[in-house]
Amino acid sequence: MRFSPSFLDEIRDRVPISDVIGRHVTWDRKKTNTSRGDWWACCPFHGEKSPSFHCEDRKGRYHCFGCGVSGDHFKFLTELESLNFPEAVQRVADMAGIPMPVQDPQEARRERQRASLEDVMEMAASFFEQELQGARGAKARAYLRDRGLSGRTIAAFRLGYSPDSRSALKEHLASRGVDKDQIEACGLVVHGPEIPVSYDRFRDRIMFPILSSRERVIAFGGRALAPGAPAKYLNSNETELFHKGNVLYNYARARRASGQDGTLIVVEGYMDVIALAQAGIDTAIAPLGTALTENQLKLAWRVTPQPVLCFDGDEAGQRAANRTVDLALPLIGAGRSLRIAVLPPGKDPDDLVRQDGREPFDQLVAAARPLADVVWSREAGSGVFETPESRAELEARLRQTVSLIADESLRRHYQQDMRDRMQAFFGTGYANRGAGKGGRGAFGQDAYGQGGYRQGGSRDEGRGGPRPGAQAGRAMAVSERLVRSGLVRGHAELPSLRETVLVMTIVNHPQMLHDEFDELAALEFDDKGLMRVMQVMLDAASAGGRFDRERLIEALEADGQGGFIARLESQVRNARIWTATAEAAAEDAHEGYNQALALHKRTRALKWQKAELERDIAEATELGDGEAIPGLMLALQEVQLEVARLENQEAIIDGFGVLSGRIKGGRGGAG
Repeated sequence: MRFSPSFLDEIRDRVPISDVIGRHVTWDRKKTNTSRGDWWACCPFHGEKSPSFHCEDRKGRYHCFGCGVSGDHFKFLTELESLNFPEAVQRVADMAGIPMPVQDPQEARRERQRASLEDVMEMAASFFEQELQGARGAKARAYLRDRGLSGRTIAAFRLGYSPDSRSALKEHLASRGVDKDQIEACGLVVHGPEIPVSYDRFRDRIMFPILSSRERVIAFGGRALAPGAPAKYLNSNETELFHKGNVLYNYARARRASGQDGTLIVVEGYMDVIALAQAGIDTAIAPLGTALTENQLKLAWRVTPQPVLCFDGDEAGQRAANRTVDLALPLIGAGRSLRIAVLPPGKDPDDLVRQDGREPFDQLVAAARPLADVVWSREAGSGVFETPESRAELEARLRQTVSLIADESLRRHYQQDMRDRMQAFFGTGYANRGAGKGGRGAFGQDAYGQGGYRQGGSRDEGRGGPRPGAQAGRAMAVSERLVRSGLVRGHAELPSLRETVLVMTIVNHPQMLHDEFDELAALEFDDKGLMRVMQVMLDAASAGGRFDRERLIEALEADGQGGFIARLESQVRNARIWTATAEAAAEDAHEGYNQALALHKRTRALKWQKAELERDIAEATELGDGEAIPGLMLALQEVQLEVARLENQEAIIDGFGVLSGRIKGGRGGAG
């Protein structure tokens, strides 16, 4: 019987692993810390006199430092009591007081189909491995040798080669009795009503098997060897076995290797993971060619409360880091965060360990920055805050960013942390501005949320102060008015029209998510609310199964975005941007989207240039370089004028919004 991951997670969460193991061991009183859920005992799997067997309730894992065994609730029962897996699940479910799920006949059939498809994928993986070592694989072997991979590493990751043939794999599987429907269901061939004869999906590529958490082959990634191939990397399509947004490359191996310290490193691609493993770093994982998804981040948190995410040091790496920060903030909580490491410019992990060994990479991971540091640096690191308005803008951006944190307790801690950083950045005057008798600080609350303590005062003083709207809240009122005015980026009520056009075109024409997934995954917006909408849409597109506008709207509403989407819809309709509505013909929607995207990219590039110039001016001022400042100021003025010109185009956005007025199925009057 197949159990859903949510069911297994629920019973694991309800039953501490120490309760399962405690029936078989006697806990060591000296080493055990019950308040932390940190338990030690002599190992039940091998004889020993001093306790080296450890289990941790927070992680739901056990590990013996003597014999090396490790696992979760179910593995403990299957290995120690010789239960089969369903029996182990039944035991834990009984302890949790949760009834076992009833499997219907349709689900039983699907389970049998999945098992047979896994067998087909295993046959395909073996075929690719054999081809790599055969005559046709010489070019592929040379490529892997040039990348510095040893034979042992190639075998460990089961790397292979898909021949430059339209039917080599298909014929191989057919000769072993695999029928056409199974080959198609595995995504190993390209097929469809418009294709008379199906053909192999992967041709002339290095093949990377992608494994499930149970270490069964469920998909492949293929790296093209031909310079002119349409896609450098190609993944399996979505199948019954494989949903790209729910899988991490090398996850099972890295989870085992993470051991007691819980180290887990997220890098960009397959070769980074493999190169690190060859260098002795076995705890690296990677998303499958796209930005990290919410489900993938949750998978990482199952292994460790603080995975380290590695990003390139260039502009693209900075964008990816920012997008991941916005993804993570609503999900973090007590004991669940992340750290970020930035690679040297022009180097990826593969380059670093091949050229310099593992030591520089180990140092990079050790120096990874906490999420709060990254949030602060992103908002404050590139600005010049010489005026009250600029400081109020920074304050508003920090408030907006911190407000994304759903966990109330953690959100208060972040608010306190940002207040402390603002005070250190601007000096003691910042902490006191606008703080009347009640001592309400710059974030509009006392220093620890409502009714909390404040810096330099007692809890009673914090309670005795005026409430919002009174004199003590004047400083906060300034920044709140800035946010409401729409002058501050990240405003959740009224995003810029160009950003709304982009997002609503995708909402109303979700086929774009499939056609241009990778490009859309790299999009960034100033408005944090739109970033959240994009993440929900990307996750929905990655989940597989039926996908259309109705399902996309359901996913957005389930995430609490229904009201926001309704306001965005009104915004584009009031501006008469019909290309962003559901009624627009697909070709018009795409053309309007491309024009809005060009404006969006140009505006963001100018803002990046503006921030760079402001930083250069600040440095020149600090160094007393009077000759450089006039030229920099002139360049800044030109950039500011261009930004203003582009932003003013939103007032006459009809110029790129209303095209032919066509709607789906004809050329009716769209307005």
